[in-house]
Amino acid sequence: MQVEAKTTGLKTENLKDHSLAALRERFARDGIARYHADQVAGWLYQRGVEDPRHMTDLSMDLREQLAGSWISSALEVAGHARSVDGTLKLLLRAHDGAVVEAVLIPEEQRTTLCVSTQVGCPLACSFCATGALGFTRNLSTAEIVDQLCRAREFLAPDQRISNVVFMGMGEPLLNLPAVSEAIRLLVDPKAFAMAPRRITVSTSGVVPKIRPLLELAPVNLAVSLHATTNAVRDELVPLNRRFPLEQLLGALRDEEQVNRRRPVFFEYTLIEGVNDTPGDARRLVGLLRGIPSKVNAIPMNAHPDSGYRAPKLEVMERFTAIVHEAGLRVTLRKNRGDDIDAACGQLAARGGRGESEEPGPRSLSGGPLEPGGRVVKSQG
Repeated sequence: MQVEAKTTGLKTENLKDHSLAALRERFARDGIARYHADQVAGWLYQRGVEDPRHMTDLSMDLREQLAGSWISSALEVAGHARSVDGTLKLLLRAHDGAVVEAVLIPEEQRTTLCVSTQVGCPLACSFCATGALGFTRNLSTAEIVDQLCRAREFLAPDQRISNVVFMGMGEPLLNLPAVSEAIRLLVDPKAFAMAPRRITVSTSGVVPKIRPLLELAPVNLAVSLHATTNAVRDELVPLNRRFPLEQLLGALRDEEQVNRRRPVFFEYTLIEGVNDTPGDARRLVGLLRGIPSKVNAIPMNAHPDSGYRAPKLEVMERFTAIVHEAGLRVTLRKNRGDDIDAACGQLAARGGRGESEEPGPRSLSGGPLEPGGRVVKSQG
């Protein structure tokens, strides 16, 4: 899957396409002192000022030089909708007209942003609305971090995005160079200054790219598993035909950077009549043996591109109870934002059914990954 080289470039460079270290070097090649990169990063990522002409601790000549040579935004808000549960979905348009979605998820103690990494997705998972779109191109680093910049415009001044999950449109590990630069910006104390443990990157199982991701920074790894046999996973996640369960799980079992303090989050979408039996639950326990892990069971979120649906609540509770009783940490995740097509597996860049809003003060806090392995009843 040679997808990585398809990212569309822009004639004018974007300041947000560079990690701070890379921007220092880029400035130096242009005869600009390296420390000015730190100043620019402070304006872009900590103060939210994107016009270099307003970066008042730079000289007037440098401000004009940057304004004439660089751009500093990559996305504009093309639409937005808020769910009855407070989840906010943003429809974001790039300079070339490509459209992606990002989702702010409110919970009591945190504000999580779910970001996209590709326009569409090449993996064609049968239960996922994004997969039905096909693949257009990778997002640039600027287009990834700009999702955070645009989303925080909807927050109150005293609110901030506390967690970022790479679980939106696309397969992050098929765009690892841009994702890596974005992570460097997220964790840099002079940029977004996020703790690595507050960042989660999800993959459907691009095995060769897992170790490079884990070596980049101590971020969380989530794996979209969704099945306990190769036959079923081949249908749900066609990438399994290239990296089957034994290869994927074997690599995770042997990965030195996976441990009790840094477990793997296994995402498991429960689909009625497909992967929801007690036998599936027992096989899941066996498959994950020897891998420090947490299981997030997700009720299937219906959408027009799939005939799948979620099992009944009692079926899902029986499934998670079997996994829990075997000693694994497991959560039955709440449905969030499904009324605006913002829930897991529903992102398809077609807007939503909720109430549209203008940016302004909001109080948002939350995240899609429940800590501690407790079983939470579905609200969907």
